[in-house]
Amino acid sequence: MTRLRILALPALAALACAQTPEFATVVSRTASRTTELPAEIAPFLTVSLHAKVPGYVERVLVDRGSEVKEGELLIELSAPEMLAQIAEAESKLQAAEADRLQAEAQLSAAESTSQRTTEAAQTPGAVAGNDLVLARKQVEAAQAMVNSRQKASAAAQSAVNALRAMMAYLKITAPFDGVVTERLVHPGALVGPGADPALLVIQQISHLRLVVPVPEEVVGGIMTGGRVEFTVPASPTRTFSGTIARIAHTLDPKTRTMAVELDVANHDGALAPGMYPTVKWPVRSARAELWVPKTSVVTTTERTFVIRDRGGRAEWVDVKKGVTVGDLVEVIGALQPGERVIRRATDEIRDGATLQAHP
Repeated sequence: MTRLRILALPALAALACAQTPEFATVVSRTASRTTELPAEIAPFLTVSLHAKVPGYVERVLVDRGSEVKEGELLIELSAPEMLAQIAEAESKLQAAEADRLQAEAQLSAAESTSQRTTEAAQTPGAVAGNDLVLARKQVEAAQAMVNSRQKASAAAQSAVNALRAMMAYLKITAPFDGVVTERLVHPGALVGPGADPALLVIQQISHLRLVVPVPEEVVGGIMTGGRVEFTVPASPTRTFSGTIARIAHTLDPKTRTMAVELDVANHDGALAPGMYPTVKWPVRSARAELWVPKTSVVTTTERTFVIRDRGGRAEWVDVKKGVTVGDLVEVIGALQPGERVIRRATDEIRDGATLQAHP
């Protein structure tokens, strides 16, 4: 009787050392989640209007905040010296036209004389041969004069047209539909091309650009044409959305982010350039990810690991933790989908310990 009790002691000790944990299965799936990223709203179009010709500001028809339409007159300039230049150019054009008409008349007379001389030469001895040659030379000279006068007249006409075109620049119009965001000039100011400051700044705000600096690790979520939601502090209870339209396809070496632009409709004017929204950026993985319960991952000062069931024995498997979704965490390591890991793991379950299924 005593001997039977002694033989049973090793078996009882082994049974006491065996662990009886609860197991979970490693699952594989492609995650689809969002992360919050800061962004900035910019106007879709913006332009600083300058004077292309020198002149004085006669009238400013708009001010800061004015809504303008494409082609609408914004500023009128005056340039009296340009009117004088046009008058002088038109006078030169008239003189050139008179010279051209005179040359054409001379050509007509020379051609008539040449024709009569040629007809008279049909009668033997009526016209000397030298006279016939001279008449032809006069026609050629008159034709050359006509060509010269025509070129001069065309040049004078071009000069008049150029000055008239410059006169059109005295009226500054809106290049697109938008809003005047800055007015920097007043009547009486002398303006002109070069380094002069802008007259007005116009921005298109009915259509906006949302610029998102996307971190390198989540650029896989960029899909042209995709819809992305965002919020702004000015309307915290409202959710806006934009469409991914333009991708930089290169990373900023300082921030390690890629600039992505979204097109945003702003018909009601709730958004404004310069706002800093929070974007709910989609994060998608190009590969299937491995997931385990958060309680399956053990982190010590030396390593991070899960405990895998390897033929009834515990095996520590080093992993790296990824994102957390609900009760699951993404892990990267030498695991396979379908393998069993301890659901509530601790470093007290030693590597190589015997495992028993939880009853």
